[in-house]
This record gives sequence, structure tokens and C-alpha cells, in this order.
Amino acid sequence: MLRTTPSAPSASRLLGIYRRLFGRYGPQGWWPARGRFEVIVGAILTQNTAWTNVEKAIRRLKRDGLLEPGRLRRVPAARLAVRIRPAGYFNVKAARLKNFVRFLYREADGSLGRLFRLPAVELRTKLLGVNGIGPETADSIMLYAAGKPSFVIDAYTRRLFSRLGLLRHDAGYEAIRGVFERALPKDPRLYNEYHALIVEHAKRVCRPRPLCGACALKTRCRFARAGLTSSLHPINNGGVSSPH
Repeated sequence: MLRTTPSAPSASRLLGIYRRLFGRYGPQGWWPARGRFEVIVGAILTQNTAWTNVEKAIRRLKRDGLLEPGRLRRVPAARLAVRIRPAGYFNVKAARLKNFVRFLYREADGSLGRLFRLPAVELRTKLLGVNGIGPETADSIMLYAAGKPSFVIDAYTRRLFSRLGLLRHDAGYEAIRGVFERALPKDPRLYNEYHALIVEHAKRVCRPRPLCGACALKTRCRFARAGLTSSLHPINNGGVSSPH
């Protein structure tokens, strides 16, 4: 395993990586035209499944007119589970969607606008108190639905930045999130685009068995320079999947 660097990466280092990825892949435009509630539903449904399966489930919810907090609140959990079956773990995820909607009505009388007016730290704390919403899902909701600067950490981020030599793969979620949020400007648009670019790069190039020769970051990558490809232990992409 690569060792931790003596100090956390600087803003210039992280922004340099961002610029290289942006130059290679261009703007990603995640969740550009979808409603905030759809983003939240997607963030919950995408836990431990591929985004293509989530899209099927969301289409079924739309067809039944259930992609709205009030309707989702009233629908029986068993019926909801049937509608989201393509997303997998449908009984568990139906319960989690219900948990979020109950939370939304308890905290903000069903209004996402009112909920998202809470200060970022308070909102994140409350989201983490909802059964079934962990840090990655909470930060996805914060960033992509609420538009607040909360950096999303996933398996792709761990894989890429541990190979770059900027963090240990076994570092805790909050420790990694802190590295990005302390160094980068508090700009949700930057966080949105950066996370999307990380996912795109990890899917195309920085795979469990990476294509280092095609990597835009290879001159900055400790892993590529050390020629460690042959000694890889694959890193699974658990948790939340990407929306593309």
C-alpha cells in the first residue's frame, strides 16, 4: 500500500488535478435538469447498484406519479417497493425513501426549500440522523440537491487519490472529505464538477486494473511511476453509484 504523504495536498495540487481532468473530459453536467426531489430519490436508490438500474426505477415512479414528496408519503411501502424493484434491495430502499419523506415533513412540513435553508452543518447533521442515509448519500443530497459545498467521497475518490499518493486508501470518510474541503474554495459548482470528473476518470482509466499509459495524471501519479500495476489488489466500488 502506498504510504501517506507527509502533509495534506495543497489547493494548487488539487486544482491542478482538477484542471487536467477537466481538460481531458470536459464538463460532465451531472443531474442538470432534474428536480431536487428526484436527485434525492436517486441518491438513495443508487446505493449498491448501477445507475442504469436506478433510471429504470425512477421511470416507473414517474409513470405512477410518485416522484413527489406528498405522493411518496401516502403510498404504501409494499407498493413503493414493487415500483423500485429494478434498483435492487427494494424493500430496504422503500423503507429508506419513506424515512426521508417522514423526516422532510417533520423538519420542514414537506418543503425542500425550507429544509435546504438550514445552515450546511446543521442540515448535514440532520440528514445523517435519518435511518438509511450515510455520509456519502448525505453529501450527495447536500451537493446535488441542496447546492451546498459538501464534497462527496466514494470508492473512486479513494482509488484515484491513494494511487496519486495523496492519501491512504483506508483513511476514514470524514478525514478524506476534510482534505478536499479545507483545501478547495467553498464552491458547490466546483465540488460537483470535480466529483463527476473523478468518477469519469476512474471508470475510463483508473480502473481496478488501470490503463496508466492513457492517464492524464500519470506524470503526477506515484502509483504509475512506481510501476505497481502488476501488484494490484482490486478496489470495489461500493456505496453510491454515479448518475451516468
